[in-house]
Amino acid sequence: MAVPSVPPVHPELVPYLTSLPPFADPYADIAATRARFDALLAALPADRSGVRSKRYVLPRPDGSALTVEVYHPDPGAEAGDGAPLPAVLHFHGGGYALGRSLPGEDRTAIALCRGLPAVTVAVEYRLAPEHRYPAGVEDCYLALEWTAAHAAELGIDPERIALHGKSAGGGLTAAVSLMARDRGGPAPVHQSMCIPDLDDRVADEPVPDGTADGPPDPRVNSLRTIRLAWRHYLPEGAFTPERRAPDAYAAPARAADLSGLPPAYVLVCDLDPLRDAGLAYARRLMDAGVPVTVRNVPGAWHGFELYAPETGLAREVTDHWTAHLRAALYGRFEPCGGRAAAG
Repeated sequence: MAVPSVPPVHPELVPYLTSLPPFADPYADIAATRARFDALLAALPADRSGVRSKRYVLPRPDGSALTVEVYHPDPGAEAGDGAPLPAVLHFHGGGYALGRSLPGEDRTAIALCRGLPAVTVAVEYRLAPEHRYPAGVEDCYLALEWTAAHAAELGIDPERIALHGKSAGGGLTAAVSLMARDRGGPAPVHQSMCIPDLDDRVADEPVPDGTADGPPDPRVNSLRTIRLAWRHYLPEGAFTPERRAPDAYAAPARAADLSGLPPAYVLVCDLDPLRDAGLAYARRLMDAGVPVTVRNVPGAWHGFELYAPETGLAREVTDHWTAHLRAALYGRFEPCGGRAAAG
C-alpha cells in the first residue's frame, strides 16, 4: 500500500493547507511578533455590539499591576432575568508569549459574553520570555480570586465561575484549577480546555519530517513552535541534561493527583502534536473521578480555525465546546448557533 504524501487532512481543510505560512521563530524578535499580531487585530476590529467592557487594575503581592478586562452584556441584551450572571475567566493562547488582545477587543471574551451569556473576564497575564513561569499562572490565579471576591460588584453568581482557555490558555486553565484545589481558593464549576498545552515533555519529541512535495504537513510548524514556547516559558536552565521536572502548576500533566478537580471539557485535534497529552490528561481526570467530556477533531491541526474560520467544521467545533460551557453554567445544553468565539 502506498504511503500517503500528506497527513489525513479533513476534506474541508485541504484547500487551506497552502495558506499555512512557512516556519519562523516567533521568539527571534518577540517584540516584532507582537507588533504584527497587534496590527492584524487593529485591521479587523471586533464586533462589540451587545457588549460593554471595563478595565480593572489588580495589585499583585509585589505591588505591580495586573490588568483584566471585564465584559458584560449590554442592558436589554439576552442576559437572563436580572439575576447575577455566571462568569468565565478567559485565558488567551499564544505560547505563553503573545495572544493578548487590544483593550476591549478580545473576540473570544466578547463572543462568550454575548453568546452564553456570561460576564467574561479576560486576563492580561504576564508574558514570556520576559516573565517566565510562574508569573503568568500566578496572574491567572489572582484574577480568579479577585473575580470571586468582587462577584457582587460585578453582577456575578460566585457559585458559577468557569475557566476557559485554548492552547497555552488551556494549560493555564488546568493549572489554575489545580491551584484552586490545593490552595483552598475559589472553586471553579468547570474547566474548558481547548487544544491544551499541558506537558513540557512535548519539547523533547522529535519534529516530524515535512513533505518534500505537495502541501505542507501542519504538524511540523506546530511542534516547532510549541517546543520553543516551553523553552521560553519555563525557568532558565529547565532543559539542561540534568534538569528537574517542573511542578504541576507549570505542566499540569506532571500532577500526581487529579482528584477533586472541577468537571472538564477537553478538545483535541488529530493532527495536533498536543493531542496525545490532552487525551492522556482527560483519561487521568476520568480515572480520578472527575466528569470529563472529550472531543477529538479528525483531520484538523492545532489552531485550524485561525486559517479556516468560515468552514462548517470550525463553526461546528466552536459551537460544541461553547454549548458544553453553557451547559456547565446554566444546567442546560443549548447550542449557540455560531454566536460564540472560535478562539
